[in-house]
Amino acid sequence: QVQLVESGGGLVQPGGSLRLSCAASGFTFSSYAMSWYRQAPGKERELVATIAGPYANYADPVKGRFTISRDNAKKTVYLQMNSLKPEDTAVYYCNRRPTITWGQGTQVTVSS
Repeated sequence: QVQLVESGGGLVQPGGSLRLSCAASGFTFSSYAMSWYRQAPGKERELVATIAGPYANYADPVKGRFTISRDNAKKTVYLQMNSLKPEDTAVYYCNRRPTITWGQGTQVTVSS
């Protein structure tokens, strides 16, 4: 069945880095744009980055710090997060465009 499984989150100090992974199954991964989203406590879920073919787009708060990439053979999308800030703390989710059932997400906490 259609499934998205995020991993790679954790606790990191400000200025640190994390690499998130999202393994997809149940659909033709290479045919879809893929996105990362995040939801901070008490806030709406927001779009962070999208990759479609060779093109990537980023939300203004993460431009220059985050990089989205994908491996179609592994049906996996990645989010490399550098220079992390406390305001990046959130649960991070991936999804395709258009969206399908959400996965469980992975918690990222940036704190000293």
